[in-house]
Amino acid sequence: MTALPLTIPHAAQLAAERWGDAPAVLERGEVWSFNRLWAESRAAASALLARGVTHGDRVAIWAPNSREWVVAALAVMTCGAAIIPLNTRLKGREAGDILRRTRARMIFTVRDFLGIDFPALLAGEDLPDLKEQVLLDQDFGAFVSSGKGADDPAVLAALADVTPDHVSDIMFTSGTTGVPKGVLMTYGRIIPQCGVWIGNTGLAEGERYLIANPFFHSFGMKVGWVACLIAGAVMVPMPQFDVKAAIRHIVDDRISFLPGPPTIFQMLLDELEANPFDVSSLRGGTTGAATVPPVLIDRIRKELGMVDIITAYGMTECVNITSCRPGDAVDLIAQTCGAAIPGNEVIIADDAGQEVARGETGEILVRGQGVMLGYLDDPEATADAIDAQGWLHTGDVGTMDANGYVRITDRKKDMYISGGFNCYPAEIEKLLAAHPAISMVAVVGIADARMGEVGKAYVVLRPGSEASEAELISWARDNMANYKVPRSFAFVADLPRNASGKVLKTELRG
Repeated sequence: MTALPLTIPHAAQLAAERWGDAPAVLERGEVWSFNRLWAESRAAASALLARGVTHGDRVAIWAPNSREWVVAALAVMTCGAAIIPLNTRLKGREAGDILRRTRARMIFTVRDFLGIDFPALLAGEDLPDLKEQVLLDQDFGAFVSSGKGADDPAVLAALADVTPDHVSDIMFTSGTTGVPKGVLMTYGRIIPQCGVWIGNTGLAEGERYLIANPFFHSFGMKVGWVACLIAGAVMVPMPQFDVKAAIRHIVDDRISFLPGPPTIFQMLLDELEANPFDVSSLRGGTTGAATVPPVLIDRIRKELGMVDIITAYGMTECVNITSCRPGDAVDLIAQTCGAAIPGNEVIIADDAGQEVARGETGEILVRGQGVMLGYLDDPEATADAIDAQGWLHTGDVGTMDANGYVRITDRKKDMYISGGFNCYPAEIEKLLAAHPAISMVAVVGIADARMGEVGKAYVVLRPGSEASEAELISWARDNMANYKVPRSFAFVADLPRNASGKVLKTELRG
């Protein structure tokens, strides 16, 4: 691979220079070239500069995957500002909290996604720093036209001041404290990791990459559309994953690269069996750190034709931690998440942070170029996560074999994964505690055939209060992202505790 770009907006500039009129984005029946994408991004950056957006500013994006999302992000970054990608499943109070804490001065959003009016969700929020809302699905063209256009000399002047040390984005990940934490990332931490990922996956110029992973997540953004800019691949954004729509893309758009959790591939295989479709364009992809049955990897390779499928492991705090390599054995790909990528050190450590012998279980620690700068305005949480020796404590528990390949066996933090989304009981409990009938609540993850895990809430009602399971589920849907909503509620007289008063969730999981 040729030399890596300095930053993400430089990647767009370099892609236009390298590949010009070659296709960069395929969406809604239209093809945009790398030249077109970079020109649209420069024109949007001019509009932002006219509004005074500059270094140190933060601009939020609350919208589904689309080419406009990419243009908005590149424009903000070209000005030297950082983007705040917001999960499209958040409710107004959750998004409002993040906008206040980041002091976001603008937000790019949409009026209609899955029937949700995002500006309406923010209508009741006090947002003193927010100066403007721009709708990507309605008035984005007018916004872009409000600047001096793609050839505004101020745009390239602004880009010249953007360096690898600048903060590129602040993605929010929840923590065991129940308060979402903003992960500060810089270009210098992202770009080399993307380069390694491209090398391991073989993502190549002209390949069509179906990006179903959301852009508000590292997977959809950093090793999604950013990787396409660096490799010269064609981004094909999906607003949300739907198996029938994915098959239409695979067949009609000749998709060659498709990442996702194991469930996506299982759904495609089920459809292939019931209603055969043309998979001849598929070459490779990646799947997450979840353990996959070797037979599934074998079927993905043989039946879907994805001979270069690999597993990898990353997190918001470090985009890419470990990865399998092309040519690794099926069992290794299925049962591990690979070995440390170049630029990272990975160890398995005991509670004191000391490395344990190979094969023994401990917490997975990573140190190196991809580890976050820290958590936004939270030095204490940053110090808890990154120790004095620079090791990021992932909170995941696993083992490492003699060749350095890591297997995740458990999660140290009180977290479960539902449908690919990290769910933090402490955060969900905090939101549920706002219900007037709830005295105490404990949430645990329980196995679910379709979602992997779902939440179950154990509730102690306040004296004299009444509530039904249906009422609490309905209330939760109105007050938190749907992936956080517990699927079931159990009413109990008290919660099991140890001698120090801590709730014994192991007993609740039973």
